[in-house]
Amino acid sequence: METLESELTCPICLELFEDPLLLPCAHSLCFNCAHRILVSHCSNSKPLESISAFQCPTCRYVITLNHRGLEGLKRNVTLQNIIDRFQKASLSGPNSPTESRRLPPPQRPYTATISGTIGTLGGGSGTSGSSARGSPATSSHSHSLANHSNHTNHTNHNNANHSPAVIAKMDYRISCQFCEQDPPREAVKTCVTCEVSYCDRCLRATHPNKKPFTSHRLVEPVPDTHIRGLTCMEHENEKVNMYCMVDDQLICALCKLVGRHREHQVCSLTERFDKLKQTLENNLTNLVKRNSELENQMAKLIQICQQVEVNTAMHEAKLVEECDELVEIIRQRKQVIAVKIKESKVMKLRKLAQQIANCRQCLERSSALITQAEQSLKENDHARFLQTARNVAERVAMATASSQVLIPDVNLNEAFDNFALDFSREKKILEGLDYLTAPNPPSIREELCTASHDTITVHWTSEDEFSVTSYELQYTIYTGQTNFISLYNSADSWMIVPNIKQNHYTVHGLQSGTRYIFFVKAINQAGSRNSEPARLKTNSQPFKLDPKTAHKKLRLSNDCLTMEKDESSLKKSHTPERFSGTGSYGAAGNVFIDSGCHYWEVLLGASTWYAIGVAYKSAPKNEWSGKNSSSWVFSRCNNNFMVRHDGKEMLVEASLQLRRLGVLLDYDNNSLSFYDAMSSQHIHTFEISFLLPVVPTFMIWNKSVMILSGLPVPDFVEGTSLDHQEQQQQQMGLCRQESPYLTGMKNCH
Repeated sequence: METLESELTCPICLELFEDPLLLPCAHSLCFNCAHRILVSHCSNSKPLESISAFQCPTCRYVITLNHRGLEGLKRNVTLQNIIDRFQKASLSGPNSPTESRRLPPPQRPYTATISGTIGTLGGGSGTSGSSARGSPATSSHSHSLANHSNHTNHTNHNNANHSPAVIAKMDYRISCQFCEQDPPREAVKTCVTCEVSYCDRCLRATHPNKKPFTSHRLVEPVPDTHIRGLTCMEHENEKVNMYCMVDDQLICALCKLVGRHREHQVCSLTERFDKLKQTLENNLTNLVKRNSELENQMAKLIQICQQVEVNTAMHEAKLVEECDELVEIIRQRKQVIAVKIKESKVMKLRKLAQQIANCRQCLERSSALITQAEQSLKENDHARFLQTARNVAERVAMATASSQVLIPDVNLNEAFDNFALDFSREKKILEGLDYLTAPNPPSIREELCTASHDTITVHWTSEDEFSVTSYELQYTIYTGQTNFISLYNSADSWMIVPNIKQNHYTVHGLQSGTRYIFFVKAINQAGSRNSEPARLKTNSQPFKLDPKTAHKKLRLSNDCLTMEKDESSLKKSHTPERFSGTGSYGAAGNVFIDSGCHYWEVLLGASTWYAIGVAYKSAPKNEWSGKNSSSWVFSRCNNNFMVRHDGKEMLVEASLQLRRLGVLLDYDNNSLSFYDAMSSQHIHTFEISFLLPVVPTFMIWNKSVMILSGLPVPDFVEGTSLDHQEQQQQQMGLCRQESPYLTGMKNCH
C-alpha cells in the first residue's frame, strides 16, 4: 500500500492528488499545485494571465497553455477515481465493523490493475480490472466476487508478519476466486471465457460437463491481469485491441472510431506482435552472437594480457641477466687492466731504482775526485803540485769528457703512455643500449639491376646495414596481378634464396622474355621486413638465322645474323626444313618460342621487298609466309606495306623511310606486334591464340637484312595501349580474296 500511495502522490505538495490535471507529457499534477507554479512566475510587469507555458516538475517538459490557461488542460478523471477507491480501501482496515461482511474483488488482479493504471498515467501501459462476464456462471457467483475485500485486508494483515521471501512465495499462489471460505483454496484451472480462476470443487460446481460450459476454455491457473488484458488509457474499461502505427501505442476501438487516432494508420495486435517479436528475436540473435564474439574477443584479450605478463617477466629477467653479464665483463676487464698498471708500475720503479743506484755511484766517484782535485789546488809548491796534480788533472779531464761515466742513463718518463684509458666509444655504445628492432625495409635499386635472357642481378640498399644479419630474396613470375598482397600470400609460387650476405644477388635459370616480381627481406634476431616489390624482366631470347632453313638463293653471314639475296649462291642440299618454293627466299631463326615476351629488330637497309614475322614449325616452306594459317608476317612490296595471314592481307600505314623494324612477340598474352623502331611508332598487332611454339621467319626479294636479337623491350613498346576488340574486328574484315598487291609481289620475282 505504501508503494501504491507513492504512485498517487503529487510531486509538488507530496500529498494525494487533488483534482489532478493530465499533462501532455502523460504526468499528472494537482490543479492548485499547477496554479502555484504559475503564480511563482508572476511579477508586476508579468500578470498571471500572460503566462502561457510552464515546465513539468517531473520531466521538465514545457507545457504550453492556450487562452483558457489551466482550464484548457484535461482532468485526469481516471486517476481521481483510483484515488477515491484507494482512500475507501484505506478506511476499511482490520478494525472496520464491516470487515466480516465485505469481501474485495480478487486480491491480485485489483492491486495489479491499480498499479498498471498508474503506470499508464505515468507514460506506460497498465491493466484495469473488470467484473467477470461472458457466461451464466458469472451471475451464479457475483456475490462472491463483489464481497471479497475482507479476504484481501486479512491477507495483507497476515503478510505483515512474514518475511519478504515468504510473502513472495505466498503471492505466487493463485487462489480460487469463487470460494467463500477464508482463506480460499488454491486454484487448479482458470476459465478464459469467464475470466475467473477456480479450485477443483468450485470448478465442478460452476462448470458441469454440458453446454454451454463445455465450450469454455480452461487453462492452467494464471493471474487475473493476464486474462483480462490491458485497458485503454483514454477510455475506461475498454480493452486495447489494435495498434496505432503513427503514435506507436496500444489503442482501443473507440480510439479509432471517435478518438484522436481515427485518422491514423492502425494494425491488429497479432500483426504488430508478430513483427515486433520477429524483430526482437532477430536483434536478440544478433546480440547473443555479438556477446559470444565479445566473449571470445575478451578471452583472447585476457590470454594476450597473460602472455604479456609472461613475456614481460621473461624480458625483465633477460635484461637483468644481460646487464649482470655486462657488469661482470667490466669488472673482469677492470681487474685485468689494474694488474697491467701495477706490473708497469713495478717495472718502471725497478728501472728507476737501478738508475738511482747508478747515479749515486757516479756521484760518489765524482765527489771523491772533486775532493782530491781541491786538495791538489791547495799545494803551493810548484814542483810538488806538478808531481801530484798531473794525474788528478787527467782523471778530471777524462771524467768531464766521458758523459757515460759521470752522467748515468736515467729515464725520467713517469707517464703511462701505453695505458691511455679512453672508453668514450664503449660509453657511447652503453648509452645506446636498447632492444634490438627489426631492420628497416631494404630498397631495391632497379636502375642498378641488370638482366640477360636467363639471369637477373638484383641490387638493393639498406639503411640498417650493420644491424642486418642476412637477406632473403624472393621472386616469382609476374602474372599481371595488381594485388601484391594476395600474390605474396600465395607462397607456393615463390622461389626463395636465403642467407644472402651481400647487397646483390644474381638469379640464374630464368625464362627469357619474362617479367618477375622480386622482394628482398632484411633479417636480424628481432625480426624481418620486406622491401617494396620490384618488377624486373629478363631479356628476349637471343637467336640467329638457321643455315639449315635458308633458301638456296640466300647467303648468310658467318655470324648468321645477316641474310642477302644472291642468285649466284652455291647449291645447297635439300632438307625438309629449308625454304624451297619459287620466290620463297626465306630463312628461320634457330629457336622455337613457347613462352614469355620477346623483342627483336631487323635492320632493313635498302631492301624494299621483304616479309618478316613468325610461324609454326609445320608451316609450309614452299610458299610465302602469311599465305597459310600457320604464319603471320609484316610485308613490304615497293611502296606498299601490309600484314598477311592465312592468305588474307590488309594494308597498313608505315613510313617509306622505315629502316629498322621492331618485332614484339608476347606469347603469354597472345599477340604479335610490329613497330617502327626509329620513330617509336606502332604499326600493327596480330591477336593470336598460340597453340604451338613459333619460330621467327624472314623473307627478302632484294638487298639484305640484319637481325638484332636478345634485346630488352623498349619503353615505347611497353607503353603502347591497343584496343584488342577493335583490332580483332579489323582482322575479321581482311579481304578473303587474294589482293592485287600479292599478285604484284609474285611479279616482283
